[in-house]
Amino acid sequence: MNSIIRVSIFCLVSASLCLFGDAAPKAEQKPNVLMIIVDDMNDWVNALDGHPQVKTPNIDRLAARGMLFTNAHVMAPVCNPSRVSVFTGLNPSTTGIYDNSVHWHEALPGVPTIPLHFKNNGYHVVGGGKVHHHTPGNNRYSDWHEYFDQVFDSHFQVESQLIGNKNVPNFAWPAGFPLNQIPEVVALKKPPVNPREFDWGPWDASDEEMGDGQMVEWAINFLKKRSEKPFFLAAGIYRPHLPWYAPRKYFDMYPTGSITPPPMLENDLDDVPEGGQRMAAARREDLELVRRDGLYQEVLQAYLANITYADTLVGNLLDALDASPAADNTIVILWSDHGWHLGEKEHLHKFTLWERSTRIPMIIAAPGITNAGGECAQPANTVDLFPTLNELCGLTSLDTLDGISLVPQLREPGTRRDRPALTTHKFNNHTVRSERWRYIRYSDGGEELYDHKNDPDEWHNLADDPQYKEIKAKLAAWLPKQNAKTLKPK
Repeated sequence: MNSIIRVSIFCLVSASLCLFGDAAPKAEQKPNVLMIIVDDMNDWVNALDGHPQVKTPNIDRLAARGMLFTNAHVMAPVCNPSRVSVFTGLNPSTTGIYDNSVHWHEALPGVPTIPLHFKNNGYHVVGGGKVHHHTPGNNRYSDWHEYFDQVFDSHFQVESQLIGNKNVPNFAWPAGFPLNQIPEVVALKKPPVNPREFDWGPWDASDEEMGDGQMVEWAINFLKKRSEKPFFLAAGIYRPHLPWYAPRKYFDMYPTGSITPPPMLENDLDDVPEGGQRMAAARREDLELVRRDGLYQEVLQAYLANITYADTLVGNLLDALDASPAADNTIVILWSDHGWHLGEKEHLHKFTLWERSTRIPMIIAAPGITNAGGECAQPANTVDLFPTLNELCGLTSLDTLDGISLVPQLREPGTRRDRPALTTHKFNNHTVRSERWRYIRYSDGGEELYDHKNDPDEWHNLADDPQYKEIKAKLAAWLPKQNAKTLKPK
């Protein structure tokens, strides 16, 4: 045999051994991927030492079998730009998609996505639930072989209607709406297209009757089948997004009156510049209504209940995978599209550049790559998932991606990352998060700097202290050099 050919074969086999373990797989043995997405879930999971009373046994067991990124952050604290960034591998400052108004597939018609890239590389690609932001009816279905679009509850009926050439869900609220009995929620509705979501309450329904339960049952049925091709399956769980509806048993797990509130500081916004003040004020009327009616414990109960319901669904997916033909050759990834404030910094939503909005649970369990129970404290971004999957699955790399593969950290969690995590909210407002520091710069030049070693709750803004000038400069060097103009809906 020609020596050059022998060397080439040796290199290919060696590369395969490094990627997949003891034996080099054939092409048809490429790993499957199960991607689980949860919505609006902050770091209140046990594995991240989140809320002291939260019950997340299934997310915890996934962390115990893979790599937990303890310093993982989203690209944007808003659903649409966050998800667009993950699935295109591009930063918001690259695409110009900063909010929920733009239908990404219309704005970025030629941009490849994770499902399309896998599809083009021989994978059977299926998805269900809230994977991209605009569902049902507003997906690029050509990226998928199959898509399950039901994301709402059987009691909470949704019919798609055509409005201005857009398929828009028409909500029909449950009997007794609003269940939280705040009358202004009805007055604040914006019918018929985008009704008010600020409601919560227990439902006398089974897990399977809820829309998320229906989607998970569909995914479980897919996992039971033996796929001739490697598969990429994305399961988008709507919880714990508003409205916080879940079966009653999950609310019963968190009796009101005994729920520990998150740490908060009175007058916490006094040292925050105008840009941060504006973000904290977004939708503050909801927090004011909750305080007026004495419903803060009920808010904590509802959010925790929905986290635990989402966790149960994660467990159902893991059980189905473990019982499936693909059990030993499937990469599992779990991530959230952003966090959520529960009153910290006078805020009861997302839409900020602080830790509570940007930090999320992110776990990757890759057979033959990750060690059980690994933890990585290096800063990581959700935009890194696309290049990570490309490397794990041996797919062609795309030069256009803004993210950097996390495979070195999956192999050895102490491997240093060369750059901090970046998050962007609206045009030219950014934060970078290193192992120790968070630096924020708003479009008007306002700054914040927090030392997470000594101030994990981000109570003391150090940006005006001259002794931190050099630290600010080093962090600011990672801010985007160019910011794409804000795209508008077509």
